[in-house]
Amino acid sequence: MSTTDDLTVARGIRGAELTARAAYALRANSAGPMTRAAPDLYPHQWSWDAAFVSVGIAHLDPRRACAELDHLFSGQWRTGMLPHIVFDPDEHSYFPGPDRWACDEVSEDPPRAPRTSGICQPPVHALAVERIVAIADQQGAATSAHVREWLPGAYRRLLAWHRYLARERDPFGTGLITVYHGWEGGMDNSPRWDGPYSRLAVPADLPPYQRRDTRIVTDTSQRPTRLEYDRYLTSVEELKAAGYDDARIRATVGYLTTDVFMSAVFAAASDALARIGRALGADEVDELEEHAARFRAGVAASVDAGLGLALDTDLRAGGTLPVETVAGFAPLLCGGLDPAAEQAMIELLGSERWAGHPGLRYAVLPTTSPASPDFRPRAYWRGPSWPVINWLFVWMLERRGRADVAAPLRAASLAQLAEGSLAEYYEPLTGEPLGSAAQSWTAAAALDLLLTSPGTPAEANADGRRGVDALP
Repeated sequence: MSTTDDLTVARGIRGAELTARAAYALRANSAGPMTRAAPDLYPHQWSWDAAFVSVGIAHLDPRRACAELDHLFSGQWRTGMLPHIVFDPDEHSYFPGPDRWACDEVSEDPPRAPRTSGICQPPVHALAVERIVAIADQQGAATSAHVREWLPGAYRRLLAWHRYLARERDPFGTGLITVYHGWEGGMDNSPRWDGPYSRLAVPADLPPYQRRDTRIVTDTSQRPTRLEYDRYLTSVEELKAAGYDDARIRATVGYLTTDVFMSAVFAAASDALARIGRALGADEVDELEEHAARFRAGVAASVDAGLGLALDTDLRAGGTLPVETVAGFAPLLCGGLDPAAEQAMIELLGSERWAGHPGLRYAVLPTTSPASPDFRPRAYWRGPSWPVINWLFVWMLERRGRADVAAPLRAASLAQLAEGSLAEYYEPLTGEPLGSAAQSWTAAAALDLLLTSPGTPAEANADGRRGVDALP
């Protein structure tokens, strides 16, 4: 039995079958140059989904992985922002669609085509690019040469994206990214955002709407409530009224917070982009390393001594948001804690409040602590475990040399995925697959976990050099 089979045999299918299912899901969800986030529920291209998906695709075809990111880059705003959705012009039933966002009607910054949303998502893209280079280097000279030829253009677009975040989302140099909507951090209805959203007044004249998600996932306990959605759309209307202009948004909108998870991703991605820049002989390496250091320090400074987790801040009401969510482990993604503090956070991660909780079906990270009063095991980002988030923690912990922490999380993640549906998220107490099946980024997570050797930094080449460092 192979190592892959050993890791996926627990009450489920073998690794070879899971690999085949994941590969099939990514191919089935392909729509020309992009991959739909999910077959029915999410028919467009989401920003951080696309980055994760491109890594999964790279194991199958690195050239197609490059094309995936090129399609996302086609929606980049002239400010440098990568929008959270690039809309497929042939798909008209999703809500909120491009007409509700109306970006090209109120701002000169977005492209005329493709149409996009007006907010962003976590900047995992440079991490994905670095991984694609490493995977391509293992697949022969022609494939490696194609990706290396593509890399300088990708670097320039990523540089503009990182400069936008450093300039507009941290204008005062705090080392924490400011977000304008709960959707920006990717964890839509997380209890992290209950306080800020509770102070957002829904106007009586909020334009009417019909949701798509509750037509596809009919168990409404899994999805955000009607009131939550009203508040999300109220926030969209405020952003439109500000013309999606960053300075006007910071001055006028009701929802404004920091995001420690997004900030940690930015720190790690800035390190990756600096490595790419150095390998290309670019001039911006010092700038990118400064971004990484600034945001690493900002994330580390946000750790609450009582909870042992990094906390977000409500920039309108003031004060931190003391909620026990998986985002609180953000420092483990980027580093920055002293050894004792990091060890304490790792012990918390494995404790009965988190992955060591005796009621969990698998020892993976739920989105909210099962010991928290905010825990709701079926409700989207309020309790379920998301394979993509556990994969990200495995990836970053291995990258940081913490294979001792990553290995059990990797094994538990594969055991969870072995039921075979590649679900969007899972009920953490029972292991029941929830949300949509054949989710693209779940398929990508499965492929990368299955096809990357455990305990080995995935950016390393066979000779031990990192992929981008091996560039001539």
